[in-house]
Amino acid sequence: MKFIYFRRIWLLSLSFVIFFAATVPASETINWHSYEEGMVLSKIEKKKVFLHFYADWCGFCRKMANTTFKDATLINYLNDNFMPIMVNTDKEPQTAGNYGVAGLPFTMFLTAMGEPIFSIPGYVPTEALMGMLKEVNELKTGG
Repeated sequence: MKFIYFRRIWLLSLSFVIFFAATVPASETINWHSYEEGMVLSKIEKKKVFLHFYADWCGFCRKMANTTFKDATLINYLNDNFMPIMVNTDKEPQTAGNYGVAGLPFTMFLTAMGEPIFSIPGYVPTEALMGMLKEVNELKTGG
């Protein structure tokens, strides 16, 4: 009898743990990668690249970081479907130059193999970026 009572409590406790674990958001932040690491991982995981260039002094970069990149739906979609890479142009000017970055913020979408799909100059609000993410994710690319 004691065993049956203990088992019921244990199963009830386990049910609560599973329920609450399932209701916690997948992530609260974007899983940003360095350029080198992200480009390697994109090939391994066969994920398109979301490449974002910024600088600490850039006001619209900070605005994007504090608004667009704080949206839970966007965070989860980006983490699940893309390889997010963030590049500080002051610390990696060569990488920024290789992609022709002339103003900030600057965002690019690349295939998993690193081929450009398209780029977006300037600040992008959450709804607009979410739409772009979905469209790019649905594109059939060679890599």
